Amino acid sequence: MLRNYSFLFIVLFSFHAFSQDKELNNHVYNGNELASKKVFDEAEMSYRKALSTTPGNSKALYNLGNTHYNEKDFDEATQRYFQTQKISDDKFQKHKAFHNMGNIFMQQKEYAKAVEAYKNGLRNNSADDQTRYNYALAKELLENEKQSQKDKDNQKDKKEKEDQKQDNKENKDEKEDGDSENQEKDKKDDDKSKKDGDEDKKKNKKKNQKPKKNQEDDLKKDSPKQKGRLSNQQMKSLLEAMNNQEKKVQDKVNAKKIKGVPIRGKKDW
Repeated sequence: MLRNYSFLFIVLFSFHAFSQDKELNNHVYNGNELASKKVFDEAEMSYRKALSTTPGNSKALYNLGNTHYNEKDFDEATQRYFQTQKISDDKFQKHKAFHNMGNIFMQQKEYAKAVEAYKNGLRNNSADDQTRYNYALAKELLENEKQSQKDKDNQKDKKEKEDQKQDNKENKDEKEDGDSENQEKDKKDDDKSKKDGDEDKKKNKKKNQKPKKNQEDDLKKDSPKQKGRLSNQQMKSLLEAMNNQEKKVQDKVNAKKIKGVPIRGKKDW
């Protein structure tokens, strides 16, 4: 009896698995039909039903990824292709998943990721010419991108150097202008000081100079003609002295007359 039950269990399990495969295939087939007609929303529903029947089925995942790709839902498509190559043991299916991932990265202009995706695709199927062509194209675009970025960096560095050079020139010009202004100011100050000094000298000279009239009087006093002439006061003093002398002489004469005795050897004049 145990053996009979075991046989019955095996038969029932095989039938259930066959039913699941049939249901899975039907959903996948319907999804493919709808996708070929570009009815992508209904195709997506069919693939999701297939995955609900057999979770992790690589075929359903890959076809669901194609549906997302056609709907331009690239992030979701990349996730499904990544799951496909991770789960599948079939190299050709892995190759197709990597190839389509590379196509998405090319659409997004992520050329480095595209190169890696195509490279992994060729590792699983090196005979695919389309993958090899896309791989070469992605490498070329990546090199062009690097060169373009290098040129931009060089141009940026050149512009920064030119700006720095211009800034240095402007700073130098400003410094020279400032020095010129300071020199001009110093010159004006020197000129002003010199002018003030000259004015002080003129004032001192003018202060020390006698008036013209006084100068003329001094010249008159110092002239030879002026030296030969006596002033009124001098003449008055001289006349008084002469009168006094004459008076003295007269007094002596009168005295002689009175006494009548001459004095010998002595002159009165």
